[in-house]
Amino acid sequence: MLMLPPLAEALHAAASLIAAVLAGRNFDVALARAGLVGPLRAATMDLAYPALRAYGRGDFLLALLLERPLKDRAVHGLLLAALARLEARPDEAHTTVDQAVTAAARIAHGQFKGLVNGVLRSFLRRHDELLGAADADLVARWQHPAWWIEHLRQDHPAHWEAILAAGNSHPPMCLRVNQRRITSADFLARLDADGIAAQCVDATAIRIEKPLPVDRIRGFAEGLCSVQDWGAQAAAGLLDVHAGMRVLDACAAPGGKAAHLLEAADIELTALDADARRATRITGNLQRLGLAATVQVGDARAVDAWWDKRPFDRILADVPCSASGVVRRHPDAKWLRRETDLAGFAKTQKAIADALWRTLAPGGKMLYATCSVFGEENGRQVEAFLGQHGDARRLPLPLTTTSAIPCDIQLQLLPDAEHDGFYYALLQKD
Repeated sequence: MLMLPPLAEALHAAASLIAAVLAGRNFDVALARAGLVGPLRAATMDLAYPALRAYGRGDFLLALLLERPLKDRAVHGLLLAALARLEARPDEAHTTVDQAVTAAARIAHGQFKGLVNGVLRSFLRRHDELLGAADADLVARWQHPAWWIEHLRQDHPAHWEAILAAGNSHPPMCLRVNQRRITSADFLARLDADGIAAQCVDATAIRIEKPLPVDRIRGFAEGLCSVQDWGAQAAAGLLDVHAGMRVLDACAAPGGKAAHLLEAADIELTALDADARRATRITGNLQRLGLAATVQVGDARAVDAWWDKRPFDRILADVPCSASGVVRRHPDAKWLRRETDLAGFAKTQKAIADALWRTLAPGGKMLYATCSVFGEENGRQVEAFLGQHGDARRLPLPLTTTSAIPCDIQLQLLPDAEHDGFYYALLQKD
């Protein structure tokens, strides 16, 4: 069995990744460039993710612990990771401090070892005082930007606290069973035989009790299943596809929803994405699952550049958005995102929906979808669309979980222990 890497090594690696985010870079890109593998990668992510989720809290605490702001981002990142671990594992405080100081020796020729040691020991001495102050501060308590919190208060006055709490939690792991290859019951039996605790949550979805790497799931590489959040899996059923239909999945990368549509029915599917690099991931996922579709690179807003003028019976408009419903999976997003970005997303969403409507056949259906919980990207966007398109009408949608906001004309799933946050509205063309 491989031994876990020393905590100091993981703290050092996590500090570098957090420093990249503090410099404005995407965490996933920074992680890929770091080239971490095996236990070190897992241990580093276990430190970096909680620190980024709690960045608003950690930064608040550092402001009270430091005489002046830190200019060295790597040391800043190291302290954020160490503080998050001290809160999560108070019984290992001595080890955390010792290993953080060891990690500091590898940053800037070790000149910050004393500072790291002093700050962390000061936190332990002033623990109750500092945490009391953090809990009294809006951003430090909820670990989201102030503008984000205010938008949730306005859009979800009865649920904003639960949404924020979910955004700070560890996300669930859900599998989608490829029904063309194996039944959910048979796949669940495989998992049970391999000692992996799981349960079926609907006809195609299985939730893993304890998330684990996909290489530990027997049959994944052979295309028996895919990792896809239960909330995302709702899209295929809501779009109501049937054999022989011509279907477009716009903004399709990495291809999870496209694959689900193909698993559900024998359709003629076009999977479109504007990013050529991301489009290759669609092809790879479809090949693993034994599925076929036409994968095109193109901007959903510029339909004349890729559309062959044959109308589609169904369109999945899974538009770019703030990703506010999946922020626990991408904790850097809430700190890199700006309030002004919402207007930009809304403009892009409108342009995509307007353009795709031209390609939909009369009587056809378009599912407008986001992984957002902000009304500006969801309900208000759809209301504006309906006001500008007289041939569009909204169809009722069923509640799929108890965490959905009751409303039969749209489906707003809120993030919880079962799934992430998603929005769906089904539009039919008269």
